Amino acid sequence: MAAVSSSHPSSDLFADDAILPADPVGADGQPLESLHDREYRVRAFRVAANRVLIRGAVRDQKPPGLYFEQDPDPLTVHHMQVDIEVEYPSMEIVAAQVHMETHPNVECPRIEPHYGELVGLSIARGFTHKVRELFGGPRACTHTTALLQAMAPVAVQCMWSLRAANGRAGNEPGEAGAVAPMTRRDMWKVNLNSCHVWAEDSDVVAGLAAGGAMEPPEFARRRMIDLGIEPAEWARRMGS
Repeated sequence: MAAVSSSHPSSDLFADDAILPADPVGADGQPLESLHDREYRVRAFRVAANRVLIRGAVRDQKPPGLYFEQDPDPLTVHHMQVDIEVEYPSMEIVAAQVHMETHPNVECPRIEPHYGELVGLSIARGFTHKVRELFGGPRACTHTTALLQAMAPVAVQCMWSLRAANGRAGNEPGEAGAVAPMTRRDMWKVNLNSCHVWAEDSDVVAGLAAGGAMEPPEFARRRMIDLGIEPAEWARRMGS
């Protein structure tokens, strides 16, 4: 996989707390027996002012001792890794690489080169349908294809992250190599019909279409309060 250099180790950048609730217990108050653990992890890295590397992995593990009583370690049954590079604002995939670290059959890695067909696809427009068409079912690896579906929303969310990172790096919107300026409408319509909040007939969209202010998202609003940052600062930082 492609190496990514950073002045900060990735392990220092993000909290590593468990994201699931505490393990459940049975009627007797004892923990239920664990049978399987599937984990998705997706991270994005700024490669250039208009390019992002999105790195993803999916891993399936069985708990220690489930298959072999004397085995003290979890047993990994699937571990697939994907790198894709996306250019903005076109949202086009310009590079793709798949690696199968752990797999159940010796034939599994033979499908890795097939994922080169990701190059040239828009990760925003019709991506889910195209991935199913090219890589669904017997046409590729079920687990790798599922990972791709989990990675696509990260590319969309990075449109905002890249703008923030470029601003911090001193890249002005519209300069050579940077993400082109976006109209106010462009900045919110990328979310249109992506969920119930952004449904085209929702109150949120109606307010924005009528010229209403684009308020900071709730996660940002709360953090800005904690940091003593004025809400108006959000628009300046996002270039809106």
